[in-house]
Amino acid sequence: MSPIIVVGAGPVGMSAALGLRAHGLPVTLVEADPQGRERPGSRALFVHKETLQLLDGMRPGLAARITSYGRTWQTSRTLYRGREVYARTFPPPSFPPPFTSLRQVDTERFLLAACEAAGVDIAWGARVTGVKVTDSSVTVSSEDGRGWTGTHVIAADGARSAVRRELDIPMEGTRSEGFHVVVDVSDIPGADLPLERVFHYEHPGVGGRSVMRVPFTGGFQVDLQCRDDDAQESYGTEEAVRRWLPAVVGEGYADRILWVSTYHFLRKVAATFTDEEHRVLLVGEAAHLFPPFGARGMNSGIADAAAATTAVAAGTTEAVAEFAAARRTAARFNSDAAGAALDHLRPSRRTVRAKQWAAAALAPVLPWCGAWLEHAPYGPRHGSPASAGRKY
Repeated sequence: MSPIIVVGAGPVGMSAALGLRAHGLPVTLVEADPQGRERPGSRALFVHKETLQLLDGMRPGLAARITSYGRTWQTSRTLYRGREVYARTFPPPSFPPPFTSLRQVDTERFLLAACEAAGVDIAWGARVTGVKVTDSSVTVSSEDGRGWTGTHVIAADGARSAVRRELDIPMEGTRSEGFHVVVDVSDIPGADLPLERVFHYEHPGVGGRSVMRVPFTGGFQVDLQCRDDDAQESYGTEEAVRRWLPAVVGEGYADRILWVSTYHFLRKVAATFTDEEHRVLLVGEAAHLFPPFGARGMNSGIADAAAATTAVAAGTTEAVAEFAAARRTAARFNSDAAGAALDHLRPSRRTVRAKQWAAAALAPVLPWCGAWLEHAPYGPRHGSPASAGRKY
């Protein structure tokens, strides 16, 4: 049997490789980075229940290995200008939990071990520079002269996808003006912060900018929302983070910074998720870009990968066309949901800020107002017609 080619060995590409092996198909996974690469930063932190179930269907036992390492907190807390407006503690979760939180580098470590155990052939250090599609096969070539031919290609090679570029498929959408700063911080041994997710509207310690803290195994991530006219050197460098971080999480953490990065809210979706011959399937960030709030990126990408492998296993152009239509519909839903979250997080209308202020004032007597403040920054989570009841 000709192998299926998967381009990109991130979490979405490795999930696609596992899904193909679960269908009994041979796989070659082509990755631009060298073997043993080091990937900085937490990146995608959340692996949601639906994703854990998909991964366990691809490789039984994988969900248990991931959740045994990740952290699942039971308390969510929201504050407004220093005052708590929402707090809820959930009972201990069953298995699989509603989510688990770990750095993406650790998620990738578990996925890579599963791929190796499943017999996935991995070609490291192979940067794709060419894609040739016929009515019966696809050939990809790398800059070092290697080439691979298969019946299909699943492109999981990220936001700057070489496969998407070679097929001349455009991305459609928007980019926000303001930026966010994301910081990974390691725990202080013996003095861990409470195991809870905290979102703080207009935090007084950082000049009224909103901030979120999310735990992961070994530390936590802080996300600071900057204003449109903020200078990156004032908030988005490691030196700047050392200045403002103590006001958010307390003293002692300025020297425990692991990683600092900045990002803009991107909402982009590929014009199509497949080529004219229905031999190439775009998944993950090769197909769509969402902001981190709502954890739609990696989770929706793994859902893409599961759907793509089912379509490839079916072996028909109709199945690939159905995949492309369904997952693009899901991506459009996620993009719209992220837009609703962005309107709440970075309101351009005074009425939105007024609603937030009123909800915070009424939260002590009307709990649903606090619940709205808790959930609105992440956008709607249900309703995609392509998700069959799932979130993504």
